[in-house]
Amino acid sequence: MHRTLIVAKMAPSETEAVAKIFADSDASDLPHLIGVRRRTLFRFHELYFHLVEADQDITPDLYKARSHPLYAEINTRLAEHIRPYDPAWREPKDAMAQPFYTWENDHA
Repeated sequence: MHRTLIVAKMAPSETEAVAKIFADSDASDLPHLIGVRRRTLFRFHELYFHLVEADQDITPDLYKARSHPLYAEINTRLAEHIRPYDPAWREPKDAMAQPFYTWENDHA
């Protein structure tokens, strides 16, 4: 399982709107085009965390999907609620957290 964690800023009052946007998107073909198997959204104070789980790295397919109308629609809708954490944000990879430690329980 490959995981991608996207970090941004979001007001706590925006959680329902953002959840609705992703529910709409997840009902479309977009997750399948990118290879998303599971999505979990988190909020901590003014921070937004978007965990994407997939069989492989989604980055190449995510970049391909950026020209798709479904991607453009969700991106436009999310821009009303989500702000980049890094003001120098230019593209999706600029919001992706870099893992630096992983552990798995072999006895689970």
